[in-house]
Amino acid sequence: MDPLPSEPDDGSAPARVLVVDDHKTFTDLVVMALAGEADLVCVGAAHHASAARTMTSELDPDVVLMDVNLKTDNGLDLTEELLAARPELRVVVLTAHSDVEVMRRAARIGACALLPKDGSLPELLDALRYSRPGGFRVHPTLLHALITEDAGGLKSSAPAPSLTAQEQRVLELLAEGRDVRGISRELDISVHTCRGYVKSLLSKLDAHSQLEAVVVARTHGLVR
Repeated sequence: MDPLPSEPDDGSAPARVLVVDDHKTFTDLVVMALAGEADLVCVGAAHHASAARTMTSELDPDVVLMDVNLKTDNGLDLTEELLAARPELRVVVLTAHSDVEVMRRAARIGACALLPKDGSLPELLDALRYSRPGGFRVHPTLLHALITEDAGGLKSSAPAPSLTAQEQRVLELLAEGRDVRGISRELDISVHTCRGYVKSLLSKLDAHSQLEAVVVARTHGLVR
């Protein structure tokens, strides 16, 4: 949900990508797609955790594309382990299911993005290019499914924080999957001002990311 730059950094070396997925056909297709991108290069593909650990250490990738559900391993456990060893590593997580707990944990452990596994290739490539540590991007369709889930456990008994009218509008646009730049255009305010509203929302909702703020707001009934 952080804004994407309009283009890759000029003159920079291609981002080194490690694919971690136990579905060989899917992995092969991603590797083939990466071979056609000038600013991305696949340095390897791992089908289980032990291979991913070894390849991350030996191949020094910039980005790891991580499937949540590996046959014998949990992709989020592996993500947490890799990031503990290399905090600067970027991890883009793929999930086949809309799951609030997967989203919350992916954000908490430091993943850069959460995408549906059946999403489009251009969106996946953009996430590999532009997601950065400290941000947490979620595909709009996945975000919509997450925040509209009617699980009883998503209801909070705590008092809802008081928001200004503009904070409420920014929150609603975040819940629609808009980024800061898009919200600033919609509300005719500067990006700097919009970031100020987002910062205030994070504080009031006791959230560490824009996505977490939306989910917390959902538990309070602040967004539909």
